[in-house]
Amino acid sequence: MDKILRIDMGAKGGPKMTESPLGEYAGLGGRAMTSSIISSEVPPLCHALGQDNKLVIAPGLLTGSAAVMSGRLSIGCKSPLTGTIKESNSGGQAGIAMARYGYAAIVLEGNPEGSDLYKIVINNKGVSIQVDNSLKMLTNYDLIEKMKGEFGEKIACISIGPAGEMKMGAASIAVTDMELRPSRHAGRGGVGAVMGSKGVKVIVFDTTGLKMRQPKEPEKFREANKKFTEGLKSHPVTGKGLPAYGTSVLTNILNEAGGYPTRNFKTGAFEGASAISGETYADLETKRGGLATHGCHTGCVIQCSGTYVDKNGKFISKQPEYETVWAHGGNCGISDPDAIARIDFLDDTYGLDTIEMGVAIGVAMDAGVIQFGDAEGAIRLVNEVGKGTPLGRILGSGAEVTGKAFGVERIPVVKHQSMPAYDPRAVQGMGVTYATSTMGADHTAGYAVTANILKVGGFVDPLKPDGQIELSRNLQIATAAIDSTGMCLFIAFAVLDQPETFQALIDLLNSYYGLSLTADDVSALGKKILTIERNFNMRAGFTAQHDRLPAYFSKMPLPPHNVTFQVKDEDLDKVFNF
Repeated sequence: MDKILRIDMGAKGGPKMTESPLGEYAGLGGRAMTSSIISSEVPPLCHALGQDNKLVIAPGLLTGSAAVMSGRLSIGCKSPLTGTIKESNSGGQAGIAMARYGYAAIVLEGNPEGSDLYKIVINNKGVSIQVDNSLKMLTNYDLIEKMKGEFGEKIACISIGPAGEMKMGAASIAVTDMELRPSRHAGRGGVGAVMGSKGVKVIVFDTTGLKMRQPKEPEKFREANKKFTEGLKSHPVTGKGLPAYGTSVLTNILNEAGGYPTRNFKTGAFEGASAISGETYADLETKRGGLATHGCHTGCVIQCSGTYVDKNGKFISKQPEYETVWAHGGNCGISDPDAIARIDFLDDTYGLDTIEMGVAIGVAMDAGVIQFGDAEGAIRLVNEVGKGTPLGRILGSGAEVTGKAFGVERIPVVKHQSMPAYDPRAVQGMGVTYATSTMGADHTAGYAVTANILKVGGFVDPLKPDGQIELSRNLQIATAAIDSTGMCLFIAFAVLDQPETFQALIDLLNSYYGLSLTADDVSALGKKILTIERNFNMRAGFTAQHDRLPAYFSKMPLPPHNVTFQVKDEDLDKVFNF
């Protein structure tokens, strides 16, 4: 990956593209690339949907190589939802294709005049930018069928649905999987709205004849890849739990721990959890002829995805992930796995973040718009969003806007972004991450569930404040570095427990690029990324006072443990004391 593709969508006479060497961004990938470009080139106080914002798409350092688990893609911008810097991460095939074309980043700049909609096509002949207004308001699934009809089956796509075109704060960017389904999403922060503001509906990569990226030291690379794979397959989480039951293996675990937010974060346990658990989904998938074990991109050995079908064997959606099952399930008081899968499909095809949508609907339920447990009502609300009705536009703007519109006090957001599926009162390390993440409430920023609940990498009591600052800090540093490699974040389970697997990851990077990185260098990379992001946010007007949870988490006890969030503000301010 030796070049950056820049497309100025606002250029006079129509969009213009240029290719340039990496320059100051040499040696960067994934989140390090997206955050560096956004911090350097985007005015922090700009309007997120205006011409000064940029959308940066970047594969990781190892993406497109033979390294297992390395197919992740980072998408960055100033977030229209949070106002902060944003990196949203996705699986799927497009990152692999992009890396094999040699692009370390694609940067969409400027906003087009007029209302034309564009598709960008990248193949062995070059890059073309074409007006195609026939794509307007197509859902993601219909769009990809149209692209398959036009370009054939050997493609990978990055696209937005109607929500992105309508520039909603909950709009996601879809990436096609190995079956050419737009089922993998850079979900958080409204990145789809930024792509919509650039007038880009879809980027199509022709994957015909693309060759794998080659390491500088092939023998060392093969050996490191073998050891890394063995480590992942031998760990109980990455080798057994996730492949067997998907990410929803966490449902029963978090519910039993009393940290499963239920009915808009009123309690920490849901009586219907077992009906929507990973075990239940896997059983249904197997009985109905779906897939309980599946990868979201080539080279995945954890295989935590799946394919969910109805009673007649007809495709409904990808296997809904834990966050999705929680957001539209326990958080809304819904325990129907088929209904949740239907909502998951709607979110994917309209191009919506399942977390933001589920929390927004939970807030609307709290306001009495529909009742908790009303699955058909929830489906109706998601369809309102897809149609862009007045109510749909409120919901599609996210949980905070929904709460304000309906006068709800209990709005579980930080920096305007919805909290995911771990109540910060019962999983206090996650509370620290929610509060201090550079990107609003985000579980992936520093996944303290590892030590708080799963006892991976040690144990820190989830119900007490002790040790949570250090736990979140170390995980946020490690996550920023992993997000730059193109590796799936789930490798962290094995990396935290197995020193030899961590070393194999470092060996992969060293043998691929001919480097001599150490564990300290990896940590330094993570710290550098977080510093870049925090500096952007400070210039955008964010202060320590924004690194806080909503006050009710410190005042309202959470059943069944009846505990409040106990980490002190002065301690939250120490998270980034590197």
